[in-house]
Amino acid sequence: MANSLAQAIRSGQIAPGEKLPPHRELASRLNVNITTITRAMAKLQEEKLIETRPGRGTRVSVYRSKETQFQSAPRNEPGTIDLSVNRPASDAYNHVLATLLPELSKDPRFESMKDYHPSEGPIWAREAAVFWLRQQGLSASVSQVVMCDGAQHGLALDLRAIVEPGETVLADDITYQGIAALCRSLDLNLVGVRTDERGMDPRALRQACLKHNPRVVFLVSSIQNPTAITLDEERRTELLAVIEDTGVLLIEDDVYRPLLDDSPAPLARRLPEQTLYLTSLSKCVAPGLRIGFMLAPPSLVPDISSSLRVDCWSIAPLSALVATRLIETGKARDLVVVQREELRARQAMLRQTMEGLDVRSGATAPHAWLTLPDAWRDADFCRACLENGVAVLPGSIFSIDPARMPNAVRINLSAAPTREQLGRALKVISRLAKGGPSDNTRDPS
Repeated sequence: MANSLAQAIRSGQIAPGEKLPPHRELASRLNVNITTITRAMAKLQEEKLIETRPGRGTRVSVYRSKETQFQSAPRNEPGTIDLSVNRPASDAYNHVLATLLPELSKDPRFESMKDYHPSEGPIWAREAAVFWLRQQGLSASVSQVVMCDGAQHGLALDLRAIVEPGETVLADDITYQGIAALCRSLDLNLVGVRTDERGMDPRALRQACLKHNPRVVFLVSSIQNPTAITLDEERRTELLAVIEDTGVLLIEDDVYRPLLDDSPAPLARRLPEQTLYLTSLSKCVAPGLRIGFMLAPPSLVPDISSSLRVDCWSIAPLSALVATRLIETGKARDLVVVQREELRARQAMLRQTMEGLDVRSGATAPHAWLTLPDAWRDADFCRACLENGVAVLPGSIFSIDPARMPNAVRINLSAAPTREQLGRALKVISRLAKGGPSDNTRDPS
């Protein structure tokens, strides 16, 4: 029994995220006793093929292998070029940091490095955050800003502060893995909203709001992860109209915005009273800095601050001082320019190598979304790439809706340490995509 169910799950016959019937109903359908079903479920759970939560039932696990788990660090396996993690393409930050560190002890704020600080972050760091947010087109006051250890931490704080267990969060039906992982850990009901080539469909959002009565809508508004879609002005207007009408709160994750040459105004600028805005320096400066900024309506700041205080009291002041100095001196802005130019060069490599394939990206996007030819399944394609020394992520792990599993892969152009390595990896991906499963032989070159 367990082997048959395991085979159905591994083959995709039972989709990731699909809810299984109760044990008694399943036993009746299969004409076996309930003890057999209970033993089978225990074995499947042990193999991490299913997930069971009290009161929420049993579902097929979305993440079934090491290759598809939500991860934050690149592989360090010899012979593998890892294009599965989004990180800046240049090491310029390290050079700037090496110059900055000897100067920190001379900064008058250095004396406070040994002390506790307000949960929202040191006031001088929040002043720097206000300046950074203004560069992104947002007017902010220090009292509305909360510092966090990167946008993922900020997203966790927001969800814990404003959404109760069992309540619903809406997001693109193909979206950033981190929101799914957080909702599972916080026992929140994550529901996917249909998207098209321009992003979330406003009509589908309105229908989902009426059906599910959500507490929050989560959107990545610029260079969406993983599809690389940036919401255009018209689509932003349409989505904001639905959000305002329904009264739902919006969490706008805008970590990629600084990488764009030009972009419509953040959603938070037009609907500040209903929007929690998240950004960080991870994607445009360095993920190792672990600094993010949240801009929230004044009424929500105390709850978010309390959530942070429970986590870690406050962010590390040393990281805050480094970020503050980078912003104040203009070095952060310079590093963003360096990242953009490097990404522009890597995007040119992508267009040349992937010609003839269905690839979506942007002029300075750090990742690309490759829709695979019909001959491939995304999981098989990823395995073939890995056998040829390249790691990419299957599109199915970004899907919230089991009924809509994209046959695509995300390629992180910025992840390769050098352009030469990126070029080799892109040639492997292109060769396999164009050749099909029968061409899965390692290129000796």
